[in-house]
Order: sequence, then C-alpha cells, then structure tokens
Amino acid sequence: MYRHDGEDVFVIDSHIHHWDASEENIIHEGGEQFIQCFYDYHSAFTPEERLWDMDEYRKYSADRMIEDLFRDGHADMGIFQPTYLSEFYEDGFNTIEDNAHLTEEYPERFVLNGRFDPREGEAGLEELERQKDEHDIQGVKLYTAEWKDGSKGWRLDSEESFEYLEKCAELGITNIHAHKGPTIRPLNRDAFDVADVDDAATSFPELNFIVEHVGFPRFDDFAHIGAQETNVYGGLAVVAPMAHARPRKFGEIMGELLFWVGEDNLLFGSDYALWEPEWVVEAVMEAELTQDQRDEFGVELTHDVKKKIIGENAAELYDIDIEERKAKLRDDELSDEFDMADQYGEAAAD
Repeated sequence: MYRHDGEDVFVIDSHIHHWDASEENIIHEGGEQFIQCFYDYHSAFTPEERLWDMDEYRKYSADRMIEDLFRDGHADMGIFQPTYLSEFYEDGFNTIEDNAHLTEEYPERFVLNGRFDPREGEAGLEELERQKDEHDIQGVKLYTAEWKDGSKGWRLDSEESFEYLEKCAELGITNIHAHKGPTIRPLNRDAFDVADVDDAATSFPELNFIVEHVGFPRFDDFAHIGAQETNVYGGLAVVAPMAHARPRKFGEIMGELLFWVGEDNLLFGSDYALWEPEWVVEAVMEAELTQDQRDEFGVELTHDVKKKIIGENAAELYDIDIEERKAKLRDDELSDEFDMADQYGEAAAD
C-alpha cells in the first residue's frame, strides 16, 4: 500500500511480467533485439541509482520479483500479462505456465491472465478453453505484432479475431488487454495500430478492452476511441514512469486522458520488470498537473482520482473487493515474511 494524504491506498499493478530473455532461451536474433530494446526503455526512464545491469535484466528470480513488487514496491496485488514471442524464444518470453507457478503459490497476490493468437485457428480456441478450465482466467493479453510463420501481425477487428472474442465472451473472459503502444525491435509499428480496437469494442460491448500503453505513438487515435466507447480503458504502463522522468509530459498526457477517457477508465501498471513499481508508484501518486494544464483540460489529478487509477479501477474490472482482499492479505505468507500485516488493518476478532 502507499500512504498518501493521510490514507493507505490499495495498489494493484495491472501490468507485470516474469520473463526469460536469457541467451540460452533466444533462438532468433529478434529475441536479442527485443530485450535490448526493453533495456533501452528501462535506461531512459529509470533513476540512475535504480538501474539494473543487463545480465540481471535478462532473467530475474521469482524471489526478486516478489520483493520488488510487495516488499519494496507498494503493490498489494499484480496482474500477469503473458507474452510468448515463440519465434524468438525457445520456451517463450513470459508464459502463462511460468506465471501460474507464482499465482498458485500466492493466490491472493496475483491475477493470472491468458493469451490468444487467432492465427492458431481451431487449436488456439481449444487452448483458450484450456486456459480457462485450468486457470480460470478473467482476461487475456494480446500482442498483435507478434511474428508467426512468416506473418508479422494480425488485427483485432478481423473475422478470425472476432471468433476468439466470441469465445472469450462465451467463457466469461471479459478483460481484453491489447498492446497498442511503442514498437519494440524488430516488430512492426503498424501491427500495433490502435485503430482495430474501435470495431472490436463496438461489436463486443460485453467485453472490456484495455489498451495497454494508451496507443502510443497514436495517442490521439486512442483518446478518441476511448471517448466514444465506454468499454475501452487505458493501461498506463510506459506512461507511468514519465511521472518521474518527464513530469510535464506526464501531466499533459494525464490531462488528455482524464478529459477524453475519464478517471474511471484508467489503470496503473509499472510494466515490471521494465521498471520497478516502488519509484513509479511514488512518482504517480505525488504527481500534480500544472496550473496551465488544469486550466486547459478542465480536470484535476486529485487524491481520489489517483486512488481509482492506482487500484480501484482494476479491482472493479477483476471483481476484487478491496476490503475483503485486505483482510486476506493481512494473514498471508508475504505479510508475515515482510512484516506488513498492520497496513491491512486490525486482525479479525475471534
């Protein structure tokens, strides 16, 4: 939790990974380019004293992740967003099964999402059903620029994708997280275009479409789609660290988002391990709009708005009762190990 304005604020980091970009796992030069590009983002925004070395960044331990998120990082819960990139990494980059080990060990701390790729046809639909049956996933992470068998991407508004979205609706997989943001080498920039979210969101009003990275570098397109479609949300991974590295730009982006998309449709994410949540949470929670930004956009980045963004909105999407979850977290293994029980309130009376 994060103490702000005299209140302990519940933090859900809605965008985390446990990846393996070790040299042993890379089977294509694209895998090396991908992790090097990640590290460039890490280096550009991270405070100098918090930089990781490259070997550490390639593959980090589960213990390190737990400490970075929950002991040091103010996070109370995290949502895994898998990314396979199987043409680049022999065992996948950030897989459901690897993430599931941590979710099973700490079920009150983690939410596990799945994934799909409509180019996998009938086999992919069966795999989606397996993910629901085995892990009861509530959401999927989609990477529309992933390479597969000579194809360099797919569209969310395609006929094949709609078949998968219909399956999601049928199975109760309601949260569709689509990477629509910065291109990572060597992937195709246009394959991450946010435009395909529009028809998908209109066609499936029963699903929630979380546009990760709010469409950068096509932010204006995302903002207008988000204003039009009430089931479109903005994931702030990549934007959030700008609160530290580029505070005025962060204020400008947040002003636009609050004006067009609204405070109820924005979700915090650190994008761990691109960045550690500790300093990202602190920067976001302490950020303020300048007076000229408040005047221009007619919005305020208040304590209550930040509470929604940092945890309450994700809790709403994933049916998490924060007070009930706090009671469970008070008595969990990590609260005991890291001496965190008191922040979740008093123990229940016998």
